[in-house]
Amino acid sequence: MAFNLSDLIAQQVKAAAGNVEIPSNIQNKVLGGLSESILGSLTQTATKAGGLDQLKNLFTGKADVASSPVTALAGSLFSNNILKNLNLGNALSSKLSGLIPVILSKVSGFIKDQDGDGDVDLNDILITLQGGKKGGAGILGAATSILGGLFGKK
Repeated sequence: MAFNLSDLIAQQVKAAAGNVEIPSNIQNKVLGGLSESILGSLTQTATKAGGLDQLKNLFTGKADVASSPVTALAGSLFSNNILKNLNLGNALSSKLSGLIPVILSKVSGFIKDQDGDGDVDLNDILITLQGGKKGGAGILGAATSILGGLFGKK
């Protein structure tokens, strides 16, 4: 089953937020904001020096999700772009921000050894995000597709 990163994040946001009572009139804004903040963090991290290593470490479990700069950036984006405009109070805002490491750990849990080389590396991350397809265009095609998806280009 093929999936893209945005869909995977949205699924994990919805699942994680199921245990938090979000007022119905702002639920879509909050869930969309969580997804956008996480995707924005991944995108910004991928484009900066050393960012691909940070993503690799996050997705392969070499970095603790809770203390990752990727998680911190997602939290900052969510707080600055969504929470500060909603005035939800400290308790609910804290619960919602606390979902970010949970969501990122679930997303990273989808990454497995896909190419059979015995370890999880950047190629495995790209293959997983391509829906498990490793033939055809290879890593260059996968990277182009994934990065194109991150930047909204087809």
